Amino acid sequence: AQPKVSNPNQPSFLSFSSPFSREKTESMGKGPGLYSEIGKKARDLLYKDYQGDHKFTVTTYTSDGVAITSTGIKKGELLLADVSTQLKNKNITTDVKVDTSSKLFTTVTVDEPAPGLKTIFSFVVPDQRSGKVELQYQHEYAGISTSIGLTANPLVNFSGVVGNNCVSVGTDLSFDTASGNFTKLNAGLNFTHSDLIASVTVPLTNTAVGAELTHSFSSNENTL
Repeated sequence: AQPKVSNPNQPSFLSFSSPFSREKTESMGKGPGLYSEIGKKARDLLYKDYQGDHKFTVTTYTSDGVAITSTGIKKGELLLADVSTQLKNKNITTDVKVDTSSKLFTTVTVDEPAPGLKTIFSFVVPDQRSGKVELQYQHEYAGISTSIGLTANPLVNFSGVVGNNCVSVGTDLSFDTASGNFTKLNAGLNFTHSDLIASVTVPLTNTAVGAELTHSFSSNENTL
């Protein structure tokens, strides 16, 4: 049964996870990462790979390394399916997916055209307003992601994180140029230790969050 602790789609999310609940957490990466990674490990622990519907996935590879994946999910009497293809050419990766609604999802990723930089271009056919360009930059002490919709009055999103691979804090905001209003304004905090991962994300609207972390040098134990 899938544990229901918190809905990760809600704007506020407080999560804790221990690397010993599953396999040992992978080695801590260099730098704080991106804002989207705050809380990801805890959400994956609670929700990833839990499937209540019938699902099948088949992946094949061509001789030149092209990956083709077919996925089908049966929800009651409804069957949802898609076929996706991934093409890699040096530092350029192209992902193309077609679903049962005849929608074509395309994402082109250029990895490191400059050190630490990644460029992502995505669009959905026939949705003419779906085009988006995103730039990601990761540094030893910062991670920045900004995207803009390819429309006359685009939605602009910016997120930034500062810190290191142990403690990081960041913000995520979206601005609608059509209305001139901020549609999203959130903040997040992430703490990573060898035996504890704690994350919190909240909307910046009269919200206060407090926490206390103590470490005992004699017993080498942490208390949060």
